[in-house]
Amino acid sequence: MSSHKAMDRICGTVLVFTLLIALLFCGGERFGMKRASAVSGYEARLFDTARVHTVDIVMDDWEGFLETCENEEYQKCTVVIDQEEYKNVALRAKGNTSLSMVKSYGNNRYSFKIEFDHYDAGNTYYGLDKLCLNNIIQDNTYMKDYLAYTLMREAGVPSPLCSYVYITVNGQEWGLYLAVEAIEDAFLTRTYGKDHGRLYKPDSMGFGGGRGNGGDFRMSNLDFENMPQPPEGFPEQPWDSSDEMEGAPPQDFTARQAGDGSPDETRQRGKMGGGPGGGMGSSDVKLQYIDDDPDSYSNVFENAKTDITKADQTRLIASLKKLSEQEDLETIVQTEEVIRYFVVHNFLCNDDSYTGSMVHNYYLYEEDGQLSMLPWDYNLSFGGFSAGRGSADGTDTVNTPIDSLVSGGSLEDRPMAAWIFSDEKYTALYHQYYSEFLQSAQEGLADTIAQTAALIAPYVEKDPTKFCTMEEFETGVDTLQTFCALRLESIHGQLEGTIPSTTDGQQQDSSSLIDASGITISDMGSMNGGGEKGGFGGGWPGADSPGRTEGTETEPRERRTARTVNATDEKDGFGQPPSFGDGEMPGMERQPETQPDSRLWLLISVAVLLIGLLFAWRVKR
Repeated sequence: MSSHKAMDRICGTVLVFTLLIALLFCGGERFGMKRASAVSGYEARLFDTARVHTVDIVMDDWEGFLETCENEEYQKCTVVIDQEEYKNVALRAKGNTSLSMVKSYGNNRYSFKIEFDHYDAGNTYYGLDKLCLNNIIQDNTYMKDYLAYTLMREAGVPSPLCSYVYITVNGQEWGLYLAVEAIEDAFLTRTYGKDHGRLYKPDSMGFGGGRGNGGDFRMSNLDFENMPQPPEGFPEQPWDSSDEMEGAPPQDFTARQAGDGSPDETRQRGKMGGGPGGGMGSSDVKLQYIDDDPDSYSNVFENAKTDITKADQTRLIASLKKLSEQEDLETIVQTEEVIRYFVVHNFLCNDDSYTGSMVHNYYLYEEDGQLSMLPWDYNLSFGGFSAGRGSADGTDTVNTPIDSLVSGGSLEDRPMAAWIFSDEKYTALYHQYYSEFLQSAQEGLADTIAQTAALIAPYVEKDPTKFCTMEEFETGVDTLQTFCALRLESIHGQLEGTIPSTTDGQQQDSSSLIDASGITISDMGSMNGGGEKGGFGGGWPGADSPGRTEGTETEPRERRTARTVNATDEKDGFGQPPSFGDGEMPGMERQPETQPDSRLWLLISVAVLLIGLLFAWRVKR
């Protein structure tokens, strides 16, 4: 009898334990368990960076598609990714000024966007809804975007996945591109889960924004007479004014002053662009608080990438108000994440961004009133934006001050960056994270550049539409290695205090700056296009389009670089780790690994419960 009662107690205990496990699986978040990322099967497939992938575009009228690329209209096609076929997908060209640049180069090498679910809502590539294929314009190294996203991701900043792909069209070779995960639905689900926040791509200029971000933009439509006055000492024209660029501004144009700062004038700037402190972006794109009227933030809300409501608008405006007033920063800014974003961003010396004169090329993510920045479009990093204006100096760029984050205006003009220096604790945290970044980069960045170059070199060599020659690619990679070594050396000195870390400090004392006068920044690519050969790649293979314009012989590589950098040279601080992407920064937690979604956990819970019931039934028998 006692044995029977003991067995009942055992069965009851097993049943209760089984139920508890099932409850934890089904409602773990209510018990403090962290939400795991959703399944994203594409991560380990297309975005495996250990190899160059293949993408074949199959389209009946490819020539007709190329002729209408500037319209950015989708056309139906089939894509074959690593031998896997996906029918009934949509393809269009992407970009704004880059579209006209490609055309002016006499080239058909456009960037593309593939939308898997455009015609069929259930069609994805292992969960990926949209894929960008970047043509690597203005980048002789072929790796500026790749390095930027890799460095951001390793620093703990949510960033798009990317990998190299060799594209063929109807079986004919087209060229080496960078495949980039579009920052849209799949990215948000992978990064933040299904219950993610709101995403915006603020832009008032439409430069590089693509459709939805100034899709009707044309250079000839710019009102140069009414643009804000650049700050003192800043070059007059932060864009390419070559004769090939239709509608380029006159050399002697005079811009008006930013305005009187009145409420009406401030509201107008928020809508039309311009603002105090220099730069041509609008006040709302600079993330300044204007007023409580959502219409004053049209360049933000009209460029929302997720569905938004009136409540979303009100919540974002309230956060921008606190941001401008530097109040409750911990509640309205993802402080650590944003600081890490600006650490890597500053290292990359990218003026074609939020901190530059154009004030664009970033995503704003908001969830529960908290704001963060997501990186986008770094093909003009490493000084390429300034080099395109003929104003880049190797020494100036290598020594870009770490404590002067804004290059096209004043720091106070950009509240998302200004708060870092509003409080000593945030400034100290910025320096701490920069020190961690420095240590990690010194241990593996040179190897990453060398290994990436070795991986893609055979594909660059056979690329029939590339914007530069193979020699210019090799020179660009050598220059990039040297630049990064000298940049890290300068940052070390700035953190140690032996090199001034602000623009004013460096202007007053330039004797301690790292000498990078032997570097030609444009060797890595610039706004003027490709390399010294003119940046004119070939057209459609076998078609009657202009080929690359041959120019004078390039300067020997040994005369272009300040010194030769060896990836294993201990003096330069570069260690043996095989890849920068393989390690973590000291004191930094790696982002959560991808885990099964809630449906799988429900199945597991039911299975556990059934096993428990079966066990109890068997014992009772």
